[in-house]
Amino acid sequence: MTTTAQPQPLRPRALKPGDLVVIASLSGPLHAQYEPDLEEAVAVLERMGFRVRRAPLLEAGRRHWWSAATPAEIVGEFNALLRDPEVRAIIAHDGGQTAFGYLDLIDVEAIRSDPKPILGYSDISLLHLVLYAQTGLVGFHADLATPGLGGHWQTAPAARRAELEKLYATLLTSTDPIGPLPPGPSWECWRTGRTEGHLIGGVLNRIALNQATRYALPLERFDGAVLFWEELGGLASHVWSYLQVLRHAGILDRISGMVVGIPTAIGGLGSPDGSPTLREITLDALGDRDIPVLANVEFGHAGPNLPMPVGTRVALDARQRTLSLLEPAVR
Repeated sequence: MTTTAQPQPLRPRALKPGDLVVIASLSGPLHAQYEPDLEEAVAVLERMGFRVRRAPLLEAGRRHWWSAATPAEIVGEFNALLRDPEVRAIIAHDGGQTAFGYLDLIDVEAIRSDPKPILGYSDISLLHLVLYAQTGLVGFHADLATPGLGGHWQTAPAARRAELEKLYATLLTSTDPIGPLPPGPSWECWRTGRTEGHLIGGVLNRIALNQATRYALPLERFDGAVLFWEELGGLASHVWSYLQVLRHAGILDRISGMVVGIPTAIGGLGSPDGSPTLREITLDALGDRDIPVLANVEFGHAGPNLPMPVGTRVALDARQRTLSLLEPAVR
């Protein structure tokens, strides 16, 4: 592993009470049956002390194929939010399959001149990777509005909801490091060790596919990084294949640690016919690379999400099952 110095992350300005947070359709549509969940998400953000507005494309029933609108329409609205000085943060309503269609149309200069927190996971993790590569923007890999704040959060125990609200509010408003993320009982040590490095990650397939585009992160960005990933759907063999892509790309040779999310709806994991577990697949891909691996951490589709701010430094101790944010995500 090399130790090339990493560029300084581009941190958004810290939010203040009363600042405007906009929920936007950055990928998939809003189905009418999830309108109550979206209303719950608005209430969560308002309890954190923010004003909340819905972007115009976020209308129940509006759709184009599998998206909320055409890629050009979505990025047009996204760019308008990036350029609007009143808008201090943007949270995606849901993920989907659209972000690849407008990567070349994002107003990158608007992000450089006025960086804002962009929150979301799933397809939105692609935006975090691309914007981090282009500008150094800290990506807020965190819960989406509708399936997250208005969905998973509402079925969590009350104490966990309160813990998450405080955590997210602190993440968006405080210029002090958060420190240790609250651990969960599912956390497992798959390979012991300790490291410090900057977070890079998201949905595994988006990480692999993005490296095939002109928006790929330079390999040097992975030097010393803590790679976090999760996956939704598909087969166990697909996960293995994507990890092999990262191996062939040289990414696994450069990272200093790995954090694996809770797998969701992946076929063929640990089935009675002798199929491998996710642990076996992961360690097979890593081979003899002696890096710490912490697994079954609550981020991604399993939800509710612990925030994983892309580009910020963390301390990982797999044996002790701890993950600490060493830097603030905002300035």
